[in-house]
Amino acid sequence: MDANPGMQDVLSADAHIVTLGLGTRSYDIVIGGGLLAQSGALISKRLGAVKCAIVTDENVAEAHLDTLLGALDANCPHAGTISLKPGETTKSFSELAPLCERLLAAGIERGDVVIAFGGGVVGDIAGFAASILRRGVSLVQIPTSLLAQVDSSVGGKTGINTAQGKNLVGTFHQPRLVITDTDLLASLPERQFRAGYAEIVKYGLLGDIEFFNWLEKSRAAIFERGPELARAIETSCRAKAAIVAEDERESGRRALLNLGHTFGHALEGFAGYSGRLLHGEAISIGMALAFEYSNEAGLCGGQDAGRAIAHFRAAGLPVEISQIPGDTPSPGALMDLMAQDKKVSGGVPAFILVRGIGEAFIESGVDMENMQRFLARKCSGK
Repeated sequence: MDANPGMQDVLSADAHIVTLGLGTRSYDIVIGGGLLAQSGALISKRLGAVKCAIVTDENVAEAHLDTLLGALDANCPHAGTISLKPGETTKSFSELAPLCERLLAAGIERGDVVIAFGGGVVGDIAGFAASILRRGVSLVQIPTSLLAQVDSSVGGKTGINTAQGKNLVGTFHQPRLVITDTDLLASLPERQFRAGYAEIVKYGLLGDIEFFNWLEKSRAAIFERGPELARAIETSCRAKAAIVAEDERESGRRALLNLGHTFGHALEGFAGYSGRLLHGEAISIGMALAFEYSNEAGLCGGQDAGRAIAHFRAAGLPVEISQIPGDTPSPGALMDLMAQDKKVSGGVPAFILVRGIGEAFIESGVDMENMQRFLARKCSGK
């Protein structure tokens, strides 16, 4: 354990703390089993006596809300629970406004806390609401999906989707605490677990070949929810925390965390942010495309590209555009969607490409005619 004296008497010996260093705004990511039942004590250790409003979704509420409510105590009085519909379409202006109204009606003041209790959708919209409510109230993330535990709950990105693209409206609003209970993953549907695993693999592919080598050996044990799962989550959180501490607002190196995302977000937009294509599935395809394009451009050897793609296949993740159910996008449609990416500058999207496994870099000068020809082949299944 990375010792944090304020929490030692609350946590079990097998819990781990990853600290994201941002000076006076630093915060802990607490990782371990059984933490949901300790969440009230953890919050009060970090924030003192605070009133808490819970934002969750209907599925998480049914499975786990009673445990969270039972964990809140006199130091963390419950101001109310707001349960949203599950799914990416919840991240919208039409849902954000009533969420803010309901938080205000619950009496949430500037010194109080919003608890985002759910997967990435809940974390993003609840975090956005917390960032604008009374010009900013405290946020605690309790992620319930693998994807949220290793990625979206850490780093302070919040937002909603628009017709133009994914996460195009939002803020940077760091949480005060992240409580990652690995036991919550026992009931996670297998498709959701696979989708979250794509984001774990991302950390190996973008900058840590030794971690990727370990994942190749440990994937089966991770999927069996063995102790390797907690190690994979902790390693992922450490990698993201280090990058965010260096570049909080994505002016430089943090963009590497978007490996596969320029392609993937376009594919999500084409699929209508629906159950046709989960975020992690889109990112799996996107990372495969990034490796294939890098290989065709002479940047990355075919052996590394093949290893990365084979690992996604072995995990049951899609790697081809043709694997998206339903109709296939045209290259022009994907180009239009990529033109709305957050990393666009001067009308040209930036891509995260690779020189090999563990060697990602930011490329702002991609020849878009070459890119369109590449996408034309991939959309046709070649």
